Amino acid sequence: MKSSRVSFPNGRGQQLSARLELPVNQHPHAFALFAHCFTCSSSLAAVRNISRALNLRGYGVLRFDFTGLGNSEGDFVDTNFTTNIADLLAAAEYLAAAHQPPSLLVGHSLGGAAVLCAATQLTGIRAVATIGAPFAADHVASHFAEDLKTIEQQGAATVNIGGRPFSIAKQFLDDLEEQRVEEHIQELDAALLILHSPQDQTVNIDEAAKLYTAARHPKSFVSLDGADHLLTNAADAHYAGEVIAGWSSRYISAPAAAPLQSDKEVAVRLGKEGFTTEIMVRHHHLTADEPESVGGNDYGPGPYDLVSAGLGACTAMTIQLYARRKKWNVESVEVHIDHRKDYAEDMAAADENPTKIDHFDRTIMLRGDLDEAQLARLLEIADRCPVHKTLHETVEVKTVLK
Repeated sequence: MKSSRVSFPNGRGQQLSARLELPVNQHPHAFALFAHCFTCSSSLAAVRNISRALNLRGYGVLRFDFTGLGNSEGDFVDTNFTTNIADLLAAAEYLAAAHQPPSLLVGHSLGGAAVLCAATQLTGIRAVATIGAPFAADHVASHFAEDLKTIEQQGAATVNIGGRPFSIAKQFLDDLEEQRVEEHIQELDAALLILHSPQDQTVNIDEAAKLYTAARHPKSFVSLDGADHLLTNAADAHYAGEVIAGWSSRYISAPAAAPLQSDKEVAVRLGKEGFTTEIMVRHHHLTADEPESVGGNDYGPGPYDLVSAGLGACTAMTIQLYARRKKWNVESVEVHIDHRKDYAEDMAAADENPTKIDHFDRTIMLRGDLDEAQLARLLEIADRCPVHKTLHETVEVKTVLK
């Protein structure tokens, strides 16, 4: 993805900080706007991981910090749910002016309630996805219930949320009570996806049931079973992002990409930025990339990873083919490979005829009823796999420019 820091005014004299992330090697077919959870920021790992999944599906994503949070200007104590909605509208206005209006809104926790309210005030919204969102905005007050009396009596109080202190004013509570998310849900003219974990200890899954009941069709529910409220497990966040991307494609169509065609067995295409590379092997689509440590996005295996994978696959196939012909009981073959060579140094020396020797450390694990003689023979067969032999041969690559 191509990521850049941007900012825009919130309409109240403050600048909101945001991160605009665009897909690599293609123009975004649509834009998504992400609203983070209460007292969080757009740099939360779950937000980044979900945005990444949407980028891979061709979305441009704007994830921003609400007023007084993250890198945005303003004081959190002066904000409320109404200002959150206004911030969302300001973010949508920025996208419309700089690129195109958002088609997809994604909101996490209280941010989910906010996108439901903002969606009814925006044109062009085709789909809305909420993650761990409450049915009523004032549900958030339950997280500092022991401080409510102090806030009512003194007008404000410092409360502990997620191990961090935040100043909450009475106007914040009053505003929460005045908001009616249900009314906005019933007016929503867009598809709705509700994602929620049954194990969510912050916002009970009963809130998701209320949202679903109040919403009109088309509406969908996906259980994030085993996930916590903040989706701290990267796998949960990636899954949520992939689900949102796949589901939204039913309502936000992407133009068909120009097919990668070739009269060769393998075709590869890379744009002018980054290293994320499209690969076509017969009718199989793959993605290659470089690790983040050398400037890639790590969206797929690197070139040497693919070479190692080819060696590993060929090794396993050759062993199993021989064992089946001999009718030996090999239940499974696992091949584990490490390639020892520095990516950056190798790429930098591409024009200098480097002489460094490549090392592939290969470990083979065989499961089955095999005696010592059979194991020794299969180890010999492993060295005869075609890819292994190719790596030991003198290889000539003929290149033409077309």
